[in-house]
Amino acid sequence: MSLITDWTPQKGAAFGKANLAFKHGLHERPMFSDAGLEELLDRYPREKLGVFTMGEDPVAWTTWRKGAANGLSGSKLLEAAQAGRIWLNLRQTNDHLPEYARLGDEIFSEKEAMSPGLKTFKRDLGMLISSANAQVFYHLDVPLVSLWQLRGQKRVWVYPVADPYVGEETLERIVLKETAEQFTFDPAWDAGAEVHDLTPGKMVTWEQNAPHRIENGPMLNVSLSIEFMTPQALMRANVIYANGVLRRRLGARPTIQDGFTPGALGKLAIARAAKALKLQTPQERVLPTSFRLDVKRPGMLLPV
Repeated sequence: MSLITDWTPQKGAAFGKANLAFKHGLHERPMFSDAGLEELLDRYPREKLGVFTMGEDPVAWTTWRKGAANGLSGSKLLEAAQAGRIWLNLRQTNDHLPEYARLGDEIFSEKEAMSPGLKTFKRDLGMLISSANAQVFYHLDVPLVSLWQLRGQKRVWVYPVADPYVGEETLERIVLKETAEQFTFDPAWDAGAEVHDLTPGKMVTWEQNAPHRIENGPMLNVSLSIEFMTPQALMRANVIYANGVLRRRLGARPTIQDGFTPGALGKLAIARAAKALKLQTPQERVLPTSFRLDVKRPGMLLPV
């Protein structure tokens, strides 16, 4: 039985290239019940668990803070998400739990079967367990993304890959890892956004590098966030990388070429050479751990 219930030839042809909304039945599986989530949190490598909190102003992206959850069981972590204002990020669950690896194979087998010519790799199935009214600030991702809502409600704003929402130089800085994926947001841009209200059984995927932000409804939210690459997406990432190198090393003013054009292939060679020679030094933003979850009152945040 198909996971997505409303595939059409048009959606299959556009998958990975455009903003699309789908219906799915994944939320009905027992693995996403309270018991299933508690087991997931117990078995997922604790040192890889992302624990975050944030402010309420969608412009104030620097209020995104990293925390720790030492000593909390899976049930206590779920209680913390239900009671506090936190965002639990479990990246690459498919690399750590066999049932999530099987789920990933199932999802991508269907995507590739329904989308002619689609080939996917660098697959990352991330589980998101987050509190009522929590948010993710304005940012973009280098890979392609699909967001599957399993429990709760959230609103997703997806913005065009164009000025003023994101310029090519901002894209270059992110791909070169000179800056964080989060960056300055103007609330006036909401007028140009595509808005998706996600409830259990809905999924949305968007154009590569599309800026987006997320706000939870007034309840616990559980989502599956899937990042992946295709040959076309990887080519685009390398073109942007090469453009950044050319701008910094030669003072050039390059533009992005999509597809496998001669210009894009030339920039692929530039990107590979620049990486091999280590011409660019990544300056990734490393958040310090600024709080820990209270073992006795999991919804409370304590300073470290």
